[in-house]
Amino acid sequence: MVIEKIIEEMKEVFKEIPFGIDHTMKVLKNAEDIMKGENIQEEEKELIRIVAILHDIGAVEAQKKYGSIDGVYQEKEGPAVARKILENVGYNKNIDRICFIIGNHHTPSKIDGIDFQIQWEADLLENMTVMDKEKQQQEIRKCIEENFKTKTGKEIAYNRFILEYM
Repeated sequence: MVIEKIIEEMKEVFKEIPFGIDHTMKVLKNAEDIMKGENIQEEEKELIRIVAILHDIGAVEAQKKYGSIDGVYQEKEGPAVARKILENVGYNKNIDRICFIIGNHHTPSKIDGIDFQIQWEADLLENMTVMDKEKQQQEIRKCIEENFKTKTGKEIAYNRFILEYM
């Protein structure tokens, strides 16, 4: 139930930039797919779902303050917006961890756990859709090898983006 409330809050924030809603829901689906394959426990699943839903939540505030939705600004603005949403829905578990991941979700050197890794991979799967599958196979392969650490995430990436895979 809390997940649905957080999704509603996210949609409210992104009403000015609807592509944010679409992106977020795809990232959430990717995270669900990775979690299924990685056998993640229920409490950790909840945290990862919340991070997936709120990972880009700082974009609107970043656009207002800096005229840009670049990752650095999203990381700066995201945690405060996420904290407010979690407060609004009465959620109070792992808030510091959720905000840490949101505040660093464009910084792979800060990945320090499976929860963060799954978020990184779920977001990257969505961001890789802009790559040209026909012309960028070498770059895509390199991206997968350098960024995907979970067996499931790597498998999804290869199946989705590598032309002669399986």
